[in-house]
Amino acid sequence: MKVNNDKILHRLSRLEGQVRGVAGMVEADRYCMDILAQTAAIRSALLAVEKLILENHAHHCVKAAIESGDPIEQRAKFDELISLLQKASK
Repeated sequence: MKVNNDKILHRLSRLEGQVRGVAGMVEADRYCMDILAQTAAIRSALLAVEKLILENHAHHCVKAAIESGDPIEQRAKFDELISLLQKASK
């Protein structure tokens, strides 16, 4: 198992609970600003999960491509990262 997988799964489990909590807040017709505060917390937590997954990708997938010496594989991993960054900046 990759180094961060346990952390990622734990954080995703917490996120799942947070999302259910927000759904409950909406159902209970809670104050909009309270709901928005929770959605902001969810967004922040999701970004932390994305960072851990990206870290895994760099330490395992990208590293393996670099160590392989295969320029096609190296280029593929580079292109994946560029594509991800382009999507994130939209």
